Amino acid sequence: MAKIAVELERAVAGRYRTGGPGRLAARSIAQGDEWSVQDLLCTSGPQDPSFEEQHSRVSIAIVLAGTFQYRASEEHKGTGELMTPGSLLLGNAGQYFECGHEHASGDRCLSFKYSRDYFQRILADAGVKRSDRVFRALRVPARREVSEIALRACNRLVGSTGRTHGSPSWEEFGIQLAVRAVQLANGAVPEARAEPPSAIARVTRALRMIENDLGAELTLDRLALESKLSPYHFLRTFQQLTGLTPHQYVRRTRLREAAVRLSTQQAKVLDIALDCGFGDVSNFNRAFRNEFGENPRQLNQRGH
Repeated sequence: MAKIAVELERAVAGRYRTGGPGRLAARSIAQGDEWSVQDLLCTSGPQDPSFEEQHSRVSIAIVLAGTFQYRASEEHKGTGELMTPGSLLLGNAGQYFECGHEHASGDRCLSFKYSRDYFQRILADAGVKRSDRVFRALRVPARREVSEIALRACNRLVGSTGRTHGSPSWEEFGIQLAVRAVQLANGAVPEARAEPPSAIARVTRALRMIENDLGAELTLDRLALESKLSPYHFLRTFQQLTGLTPHQYVRRTRLREAAVRLSTQQAKVLDIALDCGFGDVSNFNRAFRNEFGENPRQLNQRGH
């Protein structure tokens, strides 16, 4: 995901050089009569206000880079989720929401939107019970079940030619994503919680540190020090906000980055593994197979 993250960093840096306000740039990737896919790059930061918006359609966004807070009104009023790379943002048609960047600047997402009827037909075909409110949660954390989805999304985005119509592969991917997101969301209803903004800000610093330097020694003590929290408090807060322990999050982020590089770059598996923070290639191979169901060398050869 390095290329995706670098493009975000450049956009955020350009925004601060010009002194203008943060903005959301939307690039159309593919679309049909009842669905669409967009590459969303946001350069908003702590100084930019958030505004209430409304999901015009059923929405699923794969967070590719950056972090932000996602809040929905109505039954979720007053609660919110910290969105991190590899997680899924979920929105029901007609639902009001806000996205805030109180603690860090910029994010990049791949956003899928579906008409209500089209989404319900997908679920019916997949044997999922019909419901007017398809998502009972605001997000799916960056768990193992989402890793393969995020990898495929990154690879498709990196290889996108910018065509805006009639891409069967994107429609197929969107259908698969819709069914999987509903399945995962049904078991991902968050417990009621109210972490203070200071805790979110501190964990966000650690998340950005992980994203910017995957090859570093990202120990619990170092991440806790970056967040200015005790290791125990950091561990509890991090897991509560992201749905993963710091070790799980770092490992999964490194594996996703390695997978994208293996499928898009001509480099040795060993070099990529080391560059992504894996000191032992045998451990990397085993973790990669567990995460993606195939050998990293196979992915590397298939990508070229």
